[in-house]
Amino acid sequence: MNNRQIGIKENLVNFILLVVTNFFVGSMVGLERALLPLIGKDFGLASASAALSFIISFGFSKAIVNYFAGTLADWLGRKKVLLLGWGIGLLVPLLIIFANSWWVIIIANIFLGINQGLTWSMTVNMKIDIAKSTQRGIAVGLNEFAGYSGVAVMAAVSGFMASTYSNRPEPFYLGLGIVVIGMILSLLVKDSATETEQPEQGRVHKMTAREIFLKTTFTNKNMSSVTFAGFSTNFKDGMAWGLLPIYFTGVGLTLSEVGVLVAIYPSAWGLFQLFTGALSDRIGRKRLIVAGMGLQAFSLWMIIAADQFSLWLLSAILLGLGTAMVYPTLQAAISDVAQPEWRASSMGVYRFWRDSGYAFGALFAGLLTDILNVEWAIGLVALLPLGAAVAAAFRLRETLPALGKGNN
Repeated sequence: MNNRQIGIKENLVNFILLVVTNFFVGSMVGLERALLPLIGKDFGLASASAALSFIISFGFSKAIVNYFAGTLADWLGRKKVLLLGWGIGLLVPLLIIFANSWWVIIIANIFLGINQGLTWSMTVNMKIDIAKSTQRGIAVGLNEFAGYSGVAVMAAVSGFMASTYSNRPEPFYLGLGIVVIGMILSLLVKDSATETEQPEQGRVHKMTAREIFLKTTFTNKNMSSVTFAGFSTNFKDGMAWGLLPIYFTGVGLTLSEVGVLVAIYPSAWGLFQLFTGALSDRIGRKRLIVAGMGLQAFSLWMIIAADQFSLWLLSAILLGLGTAMVYPTLQAAISDVAQPEWRASSMGVYRFWRDSGYAFGALFAGLLTDILNVEWAIGLVALLPLGAAVAAAFRLRETLPALGKGNN
């Protein structure tokens, strides 16, 4: 019988280690955030679709690994999967440093997707393992805050290094240090697989992989609404990652100014999650999801309507706020509905669809940019989060156990 206590306070040291670890997980993405769209030009890529191909490779590899990460964790244990992710992550900066053609960058981002799928999935699942059902929002919020703070800090640092030295290889030397630190922290983490709560409401029905996939994607109104919102959020982010540096450069901003704008968006995204995850534990999930998806759409339209740095800065902050309102809340909502015995697998399905949004967003945005222009691409992509807001308003029932049943 499991005698371990459940709760953040009861497992505080392990929880803090996981938070710090995810800062370095996010730093791996931040290392590329401001630079790879510009490095594409160094390799002579003329089309936006080709330049954004690194996001497509990253998104699909991360999505696929997310799907299997839960099963892999049940087989090997959370900690071993976390360490495996860091081992694969070491290949990313090495490949970018020594790349002599664009296809090597694509391969590096496939490995980055695998690294993120394994490490980020494990940090969030381990926190949910540790947390009580009334702490899921704050647990995921702290996880995402740490990860996207890492994205923001390293995006700013790498942008500064690029402006001081060059786009490559100097900023990517940092990646080697990030991997070493992440590996050391992960060795100190305790595995959390034995700390999960007992099935809520006495449910013991064993779900098949097919049942979990269909329930999360289509048949359960709450879970499918949440999954669509997650897909739409990262669809938007796949576009933002690839096109915003190009757009801001195109309107005449300096590389340092572009670095600030590219960094402030994930900074706001990370910072506000300190509050939005905990807030969803108090007021419920639905209101934050509907409002956050709508705010993301508004912020994208504000970016293309603005004509000065201060307004672009405000737009980036609002885009981060809108994303922060939904990012931890969506994962908490999935955890509310899914039972402990199949929660990791359902989270894997959700994260599969959510992170495939990176790839589809980059692909769609690249094609629209080549056919129309960057402004049209940004404006049209904003329609998807708006659609997710409307869908959640009509289909999603409150999932927080204290406020709603959340099972339909």
